[in-house]
Amino acid sequence: MISERLLQFIWQFQYFNKSALSTTAGESLEIIHPGTFNTNQGPDFMEARIRTGTTVWAGNIELHTVSGLWYTHKHHVNEHYKNVILHVVWQHNATELPGNIPVLCLQERVSKILLQQYTDWLNKPAFVPCGEQMNTVKRIVWITWKERLLIERLQRKTEQVFSHLQQNQQHWEETFWRMLARNFGIKVNAEAFEAIARTLPVTLLARHKKQLQQLEALLLGQAGLLQENAVDKYVIMLQKEYRFYQRKYKLEPVHHKLQFLRMRPGSFPAVRLAQLAVLIHQSEHLFSKIKETRSVQTVKELLNVTAGDFWHYHYTLDKASAYKPKKLGDAMTDNIIINTVVPVLFAYGQLHNEDMYKERVLQWLEILSPEKNAITTSFSKLGCVHRNAFDSQSLIELKNNYCDVRKCLDCPVGNAILKQAI
Repeated sequence: MISERLLQFIWQFQYFNKSALSTTAGESLEIIHPGTFNTNQGPDFMEARIRTGTTVWAGNIELHTVSGLWYTHKHHVNEHYKNVILHVVWQHNATELPGNIPVLCLQERVSKILLQQYTDWLNKPAFVPCGEQMNTVKRIVWITWKERLLIERLQRKTEQVFSHLQQNQQHWEETFWRMLARNFGIKVNAEAFEAIARTLPVTLLARHKKQLQQLEALLLGQAGLLQENAVDKYVIMLQKEYRFYQRKYKLEPVHHKLQFLRMRPGSFPAVRLAQLAVLIHQSEHLFSKIKETRSVQTVKELLNVTAGDFWHYHYTLDKASAYKPKKLGDAMTDNIIINTVVPVLFAYGQLHNEDMYKERVLQWLEILSPEKNAITTSFSKLGCVHRNAFDSQSLIELKNNYCDVRKCLDCPVGNAILKQAI
């Protein structure tokens, strides 16, 4: 038995043998228009047109894997289904519908190759189910699909931005700060860094922005990194600063354990927090400044900070290391632009109906280098080219929200391959 979603897909694209169609009652049937797929309440396809015998009917079409589900789903008592002109099923169990609605059975009219291909995808434990076939799809399909994927990804991130705005009384700088801090924590420490940002609003940080050591003390203290006994004079000074402001502002360190395992030293939480302190120290109304910036290179220069002098010789607070300035670096600044600057600016453009901001960030993504991670690397091995961040963001969206959940029927690449199977 096939799924109802697959049956909807087959009907939507008419991927079945339409020669000499007839209803289960033996009446001739012609599909003039299959209708428009309905994702809301009611019949599966709206505004369809069919001909049975010599009569043309206009109305809606309902699909089920078995005809008896009409009654199981109580369509016979639902006003939304009064204008159904055709019941399309996979198997017909001789159920008579109210008003003698004609029934079309598709079980013997669909390519067995198509069904087998789809079944293989559902059961295949591969990185992407169609990985060996994706390069057979025309480039124009990939181009338009990547554009849609990127917009879907940005729209989803926009909802996250709007959620922050709602919590912050529509304060854009505070929203940007929270998302920026989360980004600095990278994936493993994102929750902890966002929690730190929530305890240190921009209005509080603004009072200390001219004193880098105070900013470091606040961030490191809230992260719980200034609680150990220290011997280094700089660390002792930070502890004293933090204890003073902790009492003054009644601060409670966050209860998130910071992760260090399997992490490059340059990405250690203490280093990232020190860099974040410098960014606060060197900038003022950062989101507003970025909003007025047209060049992505200028944005990179604004973000690409270097941690203070103490960190030239440290990756952690308690152990010295060889001299190496802790510059944020191109890869991380690109990551912040892609995952914080772009979504927030896109959301700003959408909320204020100013397309220039949305168009600007799309252009920036075409300029920025593609991300290098497990997903993009695996796509590369399959021969899927990604030339910039526009492409890599699209592929990440494809993998996470289509391939992983096997939404092959909603993917134009999957559709193209299934069409080839017919």
